[in-house]
Amino acid sequence: MHCPFCGEADTKVIDSRLVVEGDQVRRRRECLSCHERFTTFETAELLMPRVVKQDGTRQPFDESKLRAGFMIALEKRPVSIEAIDAAVNRIRFRLRAAGEREVKSLKLGEEVMTELRQLDKVAYVRFASVYRSFQDVNEFKEEIERLSGPAAEGPSTQGDS
Repeated sequence: MHCPFCGEADTKVIDSRLVVEGDQVRRRRECLSCHERFTTFETAELLMPRVVKQDGTRQPFDESKLRAGFMIALEKRPVSIEAIDAAVNRIRFRLRAAGEREVKSLKLGEEVMTELRQLDKVAYVRFASVYRSFQDVNEFKEEIERLSGPAAEGPSTQGDS
């Protein structure tokens, strides 16, 4: 690390601490030449995969687009911003953990649907209707039946009424 005061390349670390929930390291440094002190922050550079669109084009992963999709599906629904942030973070984590350099937009859409299904069933159906291009009311009905069928509720709910 070059000294911001004199440009010398030789500096030493005096103190290191974790900050921002452990995602960043704060380092206090001293220049060995001019003895000035300064602070640096380190974060891990974690590359997200590129998104392969249905037409074959590739573009960088854009978290704001992902978040916007959630916000549109969850508009006027009782879901907190914290829950949305957690869902976005889970998707980002799974994408990074997969270790792939590219991810198909269809896979990303399925990840969103998985999270929406857990957050809010109405938002899930909204998103699915656009994502899967529902053509008529019967497709809505079929998706709602799949969502509320015995497999969605679990096996132990059959004799509880």
